[in-house]
Amino acid sequence: MLGASALGACASMSSSTRRPLVIAHRGASGERPEHTMASYRRAIAQGADFIEPDLVFSKDGVLVCRHENEISGTTDVASRAEFAARRAAKVVDGQRVEGWFAEEFTLAELKTLRCRERLPQLRPQNTAFDGQEQIPTFAEALALARGANAGIYPELKHPSFMSACGFHPVEAFVAAVREGGGQAAADKMFVQCFEVGPLAQVASLSSLRFQTIQLMSADGGPWDQPDKRYAEMASAEGLRSVAQYAHGIGVEKSMIVPRDADGASRTPTDLIARAHAVGLQVHAWTFRAENYFLPKELRRGDANAADYPRMHGDLEAELRQFFALGLDGAFCDFPEIAVRARG
Repeated sequence: MLGASALGACASMSSSTRRPLVIAHRGASGERPEHTMASYRRAIAQGADFIEPDLVFSKDGVLVCRHENEISGTTDVASRAEFAARRAAKVVDGQRVEGWFAEEFTLAELKTLRCRERLPQLRPQNTAFDGQEQIPTFAEALALARGANAGIYPELKHPSFMSACGFHPVEAFVAAVREGGGQAAADKMFVQCFEVGPLAQVASLSSLRFQTIQLMSADGGPWDQPDKRYAEMASAEGLRSVAQYAHGIGVEKSMIVPRDADGASRTPTDLIARAHAVGLQVHAWTFRAENYFLPKELRRGDANAADYPRMHGDLEAELRQFFALGLDGAFCDFPEIAVRARG
């Protein structure tokens, strides 16, 4: 539980006068293959306040940086004949997934793989960097952030699934932070999760003090609490409950600025104001420059052109709108644009 003094501190941090945080989503993933050291280094060089690694496990229990535990979309594993027999199907948080899974490979085996661009159809320029980078460990990403005096914003991915596989996500995470700098490292860190239990456990299982962020999407609910829906958690009563164990919420953009059936922006909601009223920071995901991801009114170029979806629109204008609404932090694939927008 967060005490009154902690809630007060959170309220002051989420004041609209505070400079919004630029959170490099999977690094500078608009310009380099995601979750690579090159992507993290570029984000830091561009002025990002935090780099954001998603954490899954290797077979031997090491936390590594991948958005999902299925790794064929971001590595060359599918082309590696020696690993062909590792292809499998699993049910992850209720969804059947086929491919190659990080938890079936030792760290040494994972390090033989090479990373590649996840969205080549939208970011063909990034494929020039395919094959150049290994999968980084959380320890390596943390050391990079610490050495550059940057923050780090890890996400605990699928902790219930990982626990069912025999791993201990929270304990492993806390141990890695202890080894990677202890409280000094935790002081420049947010910990995020779509599930509820792990965020409370981060505080209860460690003497280290962490800032925790409850992730929410526009649909669905936390896998570890099937009776809850994110929409209910974002209500006035739900936010008061979240404030008992978290310092903020990390929400899908449409929960703040919805879009109509044509993809144009609608009137903003009052979610930011309601969250601030109970002492919660508000961070939003994900800000991307391609027309494919932007609201209709901010897309640019010839809509009839074949490459229109990957053309860049006015991401800076979208970020400025959210910052003006009081957003405390933006998860962005293009941190240089976010830094410029808040300036």
